[in-house]
Amino acid sequence: MKKICLTFLIFPFFLTAQAQEVDGDQLGAWYMYFFNKSFGDSPFGIQGDYQFRFWNFGSDLEQILLRTGATYRPQNADILFTLGYANITTGAFGESDETVNESRIYQEALFSQKIGARFLLTHRLRYEQRWVGDQDFRTRYRYNLFVNVPLNGTSLGKSIVYLALYNEIFINGQTDIGDGRTVGFFDRNRTYMGLGYGLRNNLRTQLGWMKQTTANWSKGQAQISLHHSF
Repeated sequence: MKKICLTFLIFPFFLTAQAQEVDGDQLGAWYMYFFNKSFGDSPFGIQGDYQFRFWNFGSDLEQILLRTGATYRPQNADILFTLGYANITTGAFGESDETVNESRIYQEALFSQKIGARFLLTHRLRYEQRWVGDQDFRTRYRYNLFVNVPLNGTSLGKSIVYLALYNEIFINGQTDIGDGRTVGFFDRNRTYMGLGYGLRNNLRTQLGWMKQTTANWSKGQAQISLHHSF
């Protein structure tokens, strides 16, 4: 398992991409809120995230992503299943005001692992069914490895400072997207590093930097996020 985790952490540094219309030297910004809630002793709950993504720091829209799902945690099992829906509005880079809308259904499995006293790992497997603009129906597979390392404790909680890392790879389920248009099986890869702080036991904030590499361009993004359990 350690070898698998190491592979997904170093994988993006072997990727190359050539910028086309997107300016890879311009730093973008993503502002994000993540939440999850369990319904008492019930195995059911909800989770979701609302993200506002910009090609720059706030005037050139990249995406608005609204996502919410129902969760289920089996008894005596450290795994969380989600069935959810997302609506995404994607803007073009630069001065154009044109947007493309996407509706998406997704299923995911989330499970945790601890290595030593401080390395807190979370694995997320996600399968998406996508309806994107004028394209044919599409699917996509995603795997994300999150690594959180508390710096002044051994778990995440109030007043804890922690190092936050992740790497996520996206694989398209098909290459034909309609009207003679095609894409590759590799869709994109995201690598993130940042610092987090526990505002409360159930509320954390993170500030970091993410490099997103697609088949056509590569670009850095600043990320500011809140992570809320209630």
